[in-house]
Amino acid sequence: MEILAFGVQADEKPLIERAFAGHHEIRCLDVFLNQDTAPIAAGYEVICTSVNCDLDNRVLQTLAAGGTQMVAQRSTGFNNIDLKVAERLAMTVARVSYYSPYSVAEFAWTLAMAVNRRVVRASIRTRDFDFRLDGLMGRDLHGRTAGVLGTGKIGEAFARIAHGFGMKLLGWDIAENPACLELGMSYVPKEQLLAESDLVSLHVPLMPATQRLIDADALKTMRDDAILVNSSRGGLIDTAALVTELRAGRFTGVGLDVYEAEAGLFFLDKSLEAIADDTLARLVTFPNVLVTSHQAYYTEDAVGQIVDATVRNVLDYKAGRRSENVLVPRS
Repeated sequence: MEILAFGVQADEKPLIERAFAGHHEIRCLDVFLNQDTAPIAAGYEVICTSVNCDLDNRVLQTLAAGGTQMVAQRSTGFNNIDLKVAERLAMTVARVSYYSPYSVAEFAWTLAMAVNRRVVRASIRTRDFDFRLDGLMGRDLHGRTAGVLGTGKIGEAFARIAHGFGMKLLGWDIAENPACLELGMSYVPKEQLLAESDLVSLHVPLMPATQRLIDADALKTMRDDAILVNSSRGGLIDTAALVTELRAGRFTGVGLDVYEAEAGLFFLDKSLEAIADDTLARLVTFPNVLVTSHQAYYTEDAVGQIVDATVRNVLDYKAGRRSENVLVPRS
C-alpha cells in the first residue's frame, strides 16, 4: 500500500521514509492538505497529515469520495480535524498521543530566556559590530515566580526546569500533578496565578473550554513586567488583545511559537509576499516580542517518536487493532 503524506518538512522527510521502509511505500508532499489539494489524495486509502492541514467537512468529503479510509495525524493536537464528520464518513482517525515533552518544554524556556535577556536584539547588534549594552538588561529568574497553565507531561517538564532555576512554582489545571506537587508547586486559581507570576507559560490543549484562555481580562490581570510564553496552541491567546496591551508598553517579553491564525502562514515561505494579517504584522514589530513558526516540537528525538507512532497507527489500522491513539475507530 502507498500512503500519501501532506505537509512534510525537508528535515522530516528522510525520517518518515526510513520509518515506513519495509512496511508501506510513502509519498511525501510539502503542500498542506486543504480544499484545493484534497483531490491529490484520490486513490489513497491512507493519508498522513500535520497539524496545519485543514480537514474540515468539505475536505473530508473530498477524501472519502476519493477512497481515503484512514487519516494518520502526525501530532498530538487534532483541532484541525472535524471528528464528527470523519465518524459519519466511517473514516478512521489516529493521532500521536505522546512524544518527548522535553522538546516543547525546553523550547518554551528558550523563548523565555531569549526575551528576558534580549538575545535577538543583541545578536542583531553584534552583526553590525555594535557592542553596546544599552537596552539589553534582563532579570535573574532565580527567586521569582513561574506560573504554569497546564501541568501535564510538558507542563511538568517546564516546571522541573523552573525548579532548577530556583523559582517559586504556581500551577493551574483541572487535576493536580503529584510530580509537580513534589517540586513545591502550589495550585491556585488562574487569576491568582496570572497576578502573581513573573513568568507565565501555557501548556494546555486547545478546546472550546480553553479557546482564548488568555483574553483581554486575563492579560490585564498579569503584571506589567511579566513574561508570557505560548508554545502550545495559538488559539489560547486573544492576539488582538495582546497587541493592545503591548502598545500600552506592558510586559517584559512575549515569546510565541504559535499563532491563532497561523494556518496558511507557518511552515511556508512568505518572505516575498505582502502579509494581509495586520495583527501578526504588528505583533512582530514589538522589540520585546519573539515569534517563531511552531517549531517547539521540532527535534530529532520528538519527530522520530512522532513518526514511529504514526507508523504504528497505520499498522494497527491495517491489522484491525485499536490503540490509545485512535480518535475515530475503524467501523
